[in-house]
Amino acid sequence: MGRADNRPPYERIAGHYRDLISSGELPPGALLPSIRAVAHHWEVSTATADRAMKLLREEKLVQGIQGIGTEVLGPPISLSSGAERHDRSGTTKSSWGAGEKSSGHTAAIVPAPDSVAPAFGIEPGDDVIRRSRVYRDAHGIVSHSTSWIPAEFARALPELVRSERLKGGLSLDLIAQATGRRVVRRIDEETARIATAEDLELLELEPGTVAAILVLTAQFLDADDQLLEYGVDLGAPGRTRMSTSEVVR
Repeated sequence: MGRADNRPPYERIAGHYRDLISSGELPPGALLPSIRAVAHHWEVSTATADRAMKLLREEKLVQGIQGIGTEVLGPPISLSSGAERHDRSGTTKSSWGAGEKSSGHTAAIVPAPDSVAPAFGIEPGDDVIRRSRVYRDAHGIVSHSTSWIPAEFARALPELVRSERLKGGLSLDLIAQATGRRVVRRIDEETARIATAEDLELLELEPGTVAAILVLTAQFLDADDQLLEYGVDLGAPGRTRMSTSEVVR
């Protein structure tokens, strides 16, 4: 059984329609129910229903048309971070966003590259687990995602080095179950760069393409401040990042 959804009612309502839009079940041009109909269905006030629709408008998923209603604009061309995929797995046991699938799962124990070794406090060339996959949605590739994991976990969890999608949750979920070491702190970073030749290959783009991409990294640390996983997501060109938060005064 999944965790209880403790989000405010307006966020739950917006999330419901956001998922329908992202999956294509509500296509561009479709009309959402009226505010009164939404309020009645969800047993909330019209003010709460209107707030949910406002959130969808701010995310540019829908638009209000005077005298007609609320029209769907289309699914977001968005990019999830490794941190968001980890949060999502807590309730769904899957890293997939709405309308997403993953493919090309590969895993192996490899020499740590120069860009990864310092995060784990090891020398370049020391053993580390690398797990990679590609996330896709109806628009094509969302991102190429790589999880770097300490090689020591291969003994307790040999599935981490098998080139297949993990069952029962993400690598961090399995590590917590097998060792009791859980994530208590997370460090997220977002940067942008012109795609390198390696980036183009991983994102299945033509060699020589000039494109800006987002690079999202996440460090997941346990109670002893030891790194459990270092995630790197390369966002495909054209993907955007959006977040919404409440401002408390």
